[in-house]
Amino acid sequence: MSHFKWDAFERISRLCIFALLAAGFAFLLPVEALAHGVTAGDKGYIQEISGPHPLEFIYLGAKHMMTGYDHLLFLFGVIFFLYRLRDVGLYVTLFAIGHVITLLSGVLMEIAISPFIIDAIIGFSVVYKALDNMGAFQRWLGFQPDTKKATFIFGLFHGFGLATKILDYELPKDGLLVNLISFNIGVEIGQILALAAILIAITYWRKSGSFMRHAYSANAVMMMLGFLLMGYQITGFFVM
Repeated sequence: MSHFKWDAFERISRLCIFALLAAGFAFLLPVEALAHGVTAGDKGYIQEISGPHPLEFIYLGAKHMMTGYDHLLFLFGVIFFLYRLRDVGLYVTLFAIGHVITLLSGVLMEIAISPFIIDAIIGFSVVYKALDNMGAFQRWLGFQPDTKKATFIFGLFHGFGLATKILDYELPKDGLLVNLISFNIGVEIGQILALAAILIAITYWRKSGSFMRHAYSANAVMMMLGFLLMGYQITGFFVM
């Protein structure tokens, strides 16, 4: 994977400090802004039905992925410097395998993990990928972490995040497996659609000639958003 090289190591450090301060402002937000879970309408609808409903759960899975800004931010970071479709397919497949494993196991085994902790880790995954794209680890650690393994591992955590949403639905046992598989199919459909839109946009951006000039700034913004997501969830863990 290509990375751009920066001589100003201090810029990354200053941005990290600024992003941490920005995340600290999350503690000033109202508790309601930190609420975690599914929408009341979706939850009420799901609780009123029973048995297998594949189409409904495909829709819910696609809706969750298409509106899941944390997942989309991470995917944006993953493909930021991938120019070949083969590489895009490989990394997205590793991510998908990871979240399928923990989505299915998390729900079927009813693994209870605080959604705030999981979503804070998902926020950290966005920070990690932005720093990786900025070449920070090479400067700080002296080596490049395995990006494929990192994508798969963070995929596992993203899958747990999806599982917490499913558990929030309090699904009846009747038709659970079919509905769960359908939800996962919907997630993959939503991921493909979102990824296609991201790829089209970033391809046009690369052709504009300004891509490399603004790549650092784009990843800096992504890093700060990741820190902000972490701040939301850490705050929610302590106050909710």
